[in-house]
Amino acid sequence: MTGFYTLLYKELLRFWKVSFQTIVAPLITVLLYLLVFSQVLEEHVQPYPGVSYTAFLIPGLAMMAVLQNAFANSSSSLIQSKITGNIVFVLLPPFAYWEMFLAYTLAAVARGLAVGAGVYLFTIGFIDLPLKSPLWALMFAVLGSALLGALGIVAGIWAEKFDQLAAFQNFLIMPLTFLSGVFYSIHSLPPFWQELSRLNPFFFMIDGFRYGFFGVSDISPYASLAIVGGCFLGISLLTLWLLKIGYKLRS
Repeated sequence: MTGFYTLLYKELLRFWKVSFQTIVAPLITVLLYLLVFSQVLEEHVQPYPGVSYTAFLIPGLAMMAVLQNAFANSSSSLIQSKITGNIVFVLLPPFAYWEMFLAYTLAAVARGLAVGAGVYLFTIGFIDLPLKSPLWALMFAVLGSALLGALGIVAGIWAEKFDQLAAFQNFLIMPLTFLSGVFYSIHSLPPFWQELSRLNPFFFMIDGFRYGFFGVSDISPYASLAIVGGCFLGISLLTLWLLKIGYKLRS
């Protein structure tokens, strides 16, 4: 396991050394979203009984930041290594493919949770935000960031230049996160769009995470956990297979 620990340490150090860019900058972006949307819609929207719109918005924004940064961490690490050529220093040592998977995924989880915790700690100083079921919130945060970390590995393996990775993020990750109920409850949508939202796996991550705060959700948290867990298993198996055969890495 020495190789796993070394690669994990390298990945953790990679984003921590530029923490202003990888942690502080996403935190500022989320706070700007919170400032704008809460000021505009606070008096007009009450998604759950007894829950203000600002309180509703914070868990969604925190989870959105967790997911986006988890994806960015693993995908950017791989594409940078491929383009600069230093991927060879990861491929030459006798790493098992599952060690690479674990190291990149756990580093992505660490960055995602760091950003999410930053959002939570900053906002509780300004608003009374309950946390009724911390275990539910933690489970969805860890599982969601692991899923996006694994998906980031797939994107990093597939992409051969930064433009392709940017397209993956702009046309898949960004729309799915923005249309997942971050800014609204799906019960406020027409029936067709409610059913369409249920096809978005990001919706179940954010809805389940929000349940940990309020004890209320649009979908049963058990169903959301099963769906997110199934998606993570499927993406993980695909990622492990790509690493095992060395797709676009060794050949």
